[in-house]
Amino acid sequence: MDFLIHLITAYGIWVVFASVLVDQIGIPLPAYPLVVVAAGLATARHESVWPILAAAIIASMLADCVWFVGGRFVGTRLVRGICRLSLSPDSCVLSTRRSYARFGPASLLVAKFVPGFAAVATALAGETRVPVRSFLLFDGLGALLWAGIAVALGVLFHDAVKDVLDTLDSLGRYAVPILLGLLVAFVSWKWLRRWSLLRQLRMTRITAPEVNRILEEGMELLILDVRPEALRAQTGWLPRAVFDDGVDRTPPPPHVPVVVYCDCPNELSAALIARELGKRGFHDVRPLAGGFHGWQASGFPVERAVL
Repeated sequence: MDFLIHLITAYGIWVVFASVLVDQIGIPLPAYPLVVVAAGLATARHESVWPILAAAIIASMLADCVWFVGGRFVGTRLVRGICRLSLSPDSCVLSTRRSYARFGPASLLVAKFVPGFAAVATALAGETRVPVRSFLLFDGLGALLWAGIAVALGVLFHDAVKDVLDTLDSLGRYAVPILLGLLVAFVSWKWLRRWSLLRQLRMTRITAPEVNRILEEGMELLILDVRPEALRAQTGWLPRAVFDDGVDRTPPPPHVPVVVYCDCPNELSAALIARELGKRGFHDVRPLAGGFHGWQASGFPVERAVL
């Protein structure tokens, strides 16, 4: 533990910079507590906390610029990759994308406070061709708010920070293994949540050939498209599909089979909406395996708006 305290004391700025950069890139390293601790130790030593704040902001914006550039040049594939690898299974669901669609670049002001949203929001900003100046403005203000609160907590509660460090120091050589164990436990818990949800999806979803067979036979079926409107207009939709806002206006009888699809690689948005419809009394609601991309890759017909 003495080594950790010495590391933060001697190289506080670089520890903050590296931890924030790694965290914002997407690796689940708890950078926020390190920023608080670094600011608390600096305050206790009567040193300026401004360099710590600057290091956190620069590292955060540097990572965000990587996602922004990636989103601009790679587009939807990068966003889908983030969703596939994220340990937060709710980071790419419909509510997250709708939040960005509703508030646009302004959502970057609070994106870092929402687990799993920061990387998605910055990649979407690049994908939607947000002007660089607007991106830097909102992302910079968001990074300032995020890092500023952490530094302020360290300054205000520097005595509490010192007490926590003293407690950890009293544990001697067991302190670092305990901290590492807590980190491993946290990551394992997130991974198990994701694995459990994906396992449930594999058991309940319907495949594209099955849906196509039902359509060809003219059987009764409600196909629900829950993707953002701009994406639907760009890529088209499944035959007979209605958009998510149409269900509340004209709800079908609960006995009608429902297929829900989105553009998430693991159909998370579709799964959550399928679960909600089930609670409303629908007896047969399943997400479409592979979502719209799986349907399109199978070569089945896609409808588009008539110009």
